[in-house]
Amino acid sequence: MQKIRLMALGGLDEDGKNMYVVEIDDDIFVLEAGLKYPNESEQLGIECIIPDFSYLIENKKRIKGVFISHGHDDSMMAISHLVREIDVDVYATPLTARLIEEEFSKHKIKNKRVHQIRRKDKITIGKHVIYSFPLMQSIADGVGFAFETEYGLIVYASEFIFDYDFTNEAFSLDINALSDLGQSNVLVLMAESAGSSHSGYTTPKHKISDHVEHYIENYEGRILITLYKQNLFRIIEVLELAKKYNRKVFFYNEEHVRMLKMVEDLGYYKLPSNLILPKEEFNNLRKDVICVISGSGNKVFRLLNNIAIGEDRLVELNEQDMIIVASPVVPGTEKDASAMENDLYRAGVRIVKLSPSEILSMHSSIEDLKMMLSLIKPKYYLPVQGDYEALVANADIATAMGLTPDRIIILDNGQFATFKNGKLVSSSETIELNDVSIDGTDSDISGMVLKDRGTLSTDGVIVVGIVLDFATKKVMGGPDVQSRGVIYLKDADHILAEIANILVKTIGEAVSENRYENMAVRMEAREKISKYILRETGKKPMILPAIVEIKTGD
Repeated sequence: MQKIRLMALGGLDEDGKNMYVVEIDDDIFVLEAGLKYPNESEQLGIECIIPDFSYLIENKKRIKGVFISHGHDDSMMAISHLVREIDVDVYATPLTARLIEEEFSKHKIKNKRVHQIRRKDKITIGKHVIYSFPLMQSIADGVGFAFETEYGLIVYASEFIFDYDFTNEAFSLDINALSDLGQSNVLVLMAESAGSSHSGYTTPKHKISDHVEHYIENYEGRILITLYKQNLFRIIEVLELAKKYNRKVFFYNEEHVRMLKMVEDLGYYKLPSNLILPKEEFNNLRKDVICVISGSGNKVFRLLNNIAIGEDRLVELNEQDMIIVASPVVPGTEKDASAMENDLYRAGVRIVKLSPSEILSMHSSIEDLKMMLSLIKPKYYLPVQGDYEALVANADIATAMGLTPDRIIILDNGQFATFKNGKLVSSSETIELNDVSIDGTDSDISGMVLKDRGTLSTDGVIVVGIVLDFATKKVMGGPDVQSRGVIYLKDADHILAEIANILVKTIGEAVSENRYENMAVRMEAREKISKYILRETGKKPMILPAIVEIKTGD
């Protein structure tokens, strides 16, 4: 009798950082290794947040493979951090595999095993059989996975939409494959929740062509359009429109060009000849150009914001430019998107914003999820990928499709759903998880560091230094007080003088009472200065006392 457990290390009650664990007896399979972008008002200087791998590290000998469904940040961009901790086999379709290998190369990670699988494939690992099946997403080569068990399949549907009009095989969803899975007895279906509050089908609202074609055809000036870096579907839409109306396309982000070359090498899309404008041929006077401004998360908004305020070395705006904002605001990007929009209006350019009511990201809406449920016919349903409201909305869809509440499982990250004899027996077991914050150096940043950064950003810093004779502890230099972001120095001479006096007095008292110790005195002085500053200014700046002791003789 197999014991089956399902658990998320990320992706539940949050947007991004997807990572799910399927345990069949003693064997572990990992689905996704994604990241999410921080709320920068709370997490200053943080590049990204990745899942807590502690459970996987503790059980690394049990892990049989990591399966990546597609090449988006929230599904694969934590993989480099994972393989540094665990030597594990990675399974992905060709484009996703190439993007993973490119990521490994960037991080100087060598000799890792990335196995390329087909979109519709049967993979055997030891005594286990795993199936991949094609799904339509905003990037080519998207798949879901199904794991065979004694009691039926565990199906992970990742992200998907149903679009019956788009025939590119690298994107298309295979409805026959889904129907076949549904005929094979499905124990659990795991399906995304990001769009579970949107009525109808996502298609045709995932397409931007109808909304931007008029401008590309009729506008006589240059057009700049924002896109998320990995939304290959919309990149192809822009390329096709540019070809139709005889415009050149300039990609600000050269990673786009590399990804398009990968796609062309794989035979997924043929780039129109001479359509892409090389960087060396770009100039700001050409009017027949569509400039694609792209990036991940909030980077796309920051980039265009720098262009708007004239701080970009390459692209300069003029009043004849049109800006089409085709990258929807996602959680964590609101502040940067607002700043960008404000500065674009200041620059005097024409702005076209695609309405969220008209354009949807390529996530499954209510009718997409209903269709998936009707095809797969699961015994149990586990909503994934979304905040708690989205998970509940997804669960409500399953209820409307006839699943009873005891067949619908809503979990938190770190909470196990345990199945025995093909029945859910418990969801009470949990493990403690902590977000892992990564800065620009790929280092894990602790909560104390983030707290310090927050203090510096809001209340500033005061540094007070003094030089003492090592033997006598008499003052040889200073004290010197420097304030940044706390008080206006012109009006604060008395405050700075008192800070210096507190340090000198604290040292003197410790010496006279025969209890002087450098670190202890600095901490005592910090506490006294902090209380004084709070009383005088109402602020709690970071206080950094420095006591330097110099030996003056033998």
